[in-house]
Amino acid sequence: MLQFITNATSGEEIVTQVRQVIAGGCGWVQLRMKDAPHEEIVAVAQQLKPICAESECILIIDDHVDIARDLELDGVHLGKTDMPPMQARAMLGGKPIIGVTANTFEDIRGYAGIDIDYIGLGPFRFTSTKKNLSPILGLDGYRTIMQQCAAEGIFIPTVAIGGITAADIDPLIATGVSGVALSGSLVGAGDTTAETAKVISLLHEAIAKRLNQ
Repeated sequence: MLQFITNATSGEEIVTQVRQVIAGGCGWVQLRMKDAPHEEIVAVAQQLKPICAESECILIIDDHVDIARDLELDGVHLGKTDMPPMQARAMLGGKPIIGVTANTFEDIRGYAGIDIDYIGLGPFRFTSTKKNLSPILGLDGYRTIMQQCAAEGIFIPTVAIGGITAADIDPLIATGVSGVALSGSLVGAGDTTAETAKVISLLHEAIAKRLNQ
């Protein structure tokens, strides 16, 4: 599972990024425009919705539950200081995707029993796309947290995030995470579409390798 998180400042750049990653096979986009005006976020989401729908690509939005509801997007991602997931579920109903951010096993334990669909766990390493970065986890951190989850019977799909590159895919998937969320390593590549396709291929290989062990 690959989630692409937009990181451009202009709507035009974001639309270009999304077209490129979809062309590379990405099936899951998170629209993240942290400091943009509400009206601009709505406008970009309106542009992305038919683009994603045409390719059956999931489109979720960071933070803005109201926009997800009003535009009938596929879901929302909630940071630790955003709306509580139970409140978001009450606003969105049962079908839309709700993802949440976690930095520790204690965070994940706090979500057990709540109606969410996935956890974004990180950061893996330092990333300049995130302000107020939490302590980095590294491979050992992910391995330990996934073992703790298994020991307590917590099996919420978990997506690794934070400075991840193609070279990290195999060892990260081996820790037990369900997938990865990428941003800068895709748009910073010389060919975003080709890099996306490469990452997806590596994900498939890594998941198959883990399942066969």
